[in-house]
Amino acid sequence: MTKGPIGIILMLLVFLAPLSGCVGTSNLTNDLFENHGVPGGLTLACLDDSSYTRLVIEIDYEEGFKPEESSTDMLAERLESVCDKPNGVDIKFTATTFNHEGSWSADDVRDKGWDAKADEPREGSVLTWQIIFPSGTYEDDSVLGVAVDASTIAIFGESVDDAAGWFNRPSAEEVENSVIVHEVGHLLGLVNLVYTSPADHEDSENKGHSNNEDSVMYWAINSRSVGSFFSGDLPTEFDQDDLDDLNGLADGSISSENQLWRP
Repeated sequence: MTKGPIGIILMLLVFLAPLSGCVGTSNLTNDLFENHGVPGGLTLACLDDSSYTRLVIEIDYEEGFKPEESSTDMLAERLESVCDKPNGVDIKFTATTFNHEGSWSADDVRDKGWDAKADEPREGSVLTWQIIFPSGTYEDDSVLGVAVDASTIAIFGESVDDAAGWFNRPSAEEVENSVIVHEVGHLLGLVNLVYTSPADHEDSENKGHSNNEDSVMYWAINSRSVGSFFSGDLPTEFDQDDLDDLNGLADGSISSENQLWRP
């Protein structure tokens, strides 16, 4: 058996092995020292109203990549329906420059996102999640968005535009509508990121995603080839299994792990 600090680090690296797709790779410095958490690490802080009574979504975007109003309006509506926030869900927009060249890695998103954050994720009674909309694409250019820690997401507008289907069905705006809800679904811990669902609805080949094409958490939603899977309307809502998971996490009937805060 491997012993000592090196052995501990090796075991942690195995434990923190990345999920496929749009949940970004772990970063040992983040996980061990900076305590930014993993996607789903602030799930209970969102679902519960006992300490954090308001949720702010900070949107930091580069010129030409501000998200569609329909996307952010839909996101606020979906979060209001699942997160207990008596003082509301607000969207805050900030134009910025990330000063980044080339493709983006999960570490790039994490570092540039935290550099741009206006507020800490937990401050007073306010919970803040951040979505950055940078120029450029992810290192796997088939990925439209990525969640990299408990409060940080990136969505890649160039790839979203390229994901539009034939004859604009689905349109780039419709793709963005779905992707933004999908990625925030990962911050909510979906699917099985920080818990184990009693329902068998995780895709066996795409961990962290739903196997139901009617769920916004369906694995293909975050793929540039999404237009090949859907020729019409894209799902934009959590399905019943997703909602049951969130309800179970909120009432404690489903146990959760890796939480930065518990009620």
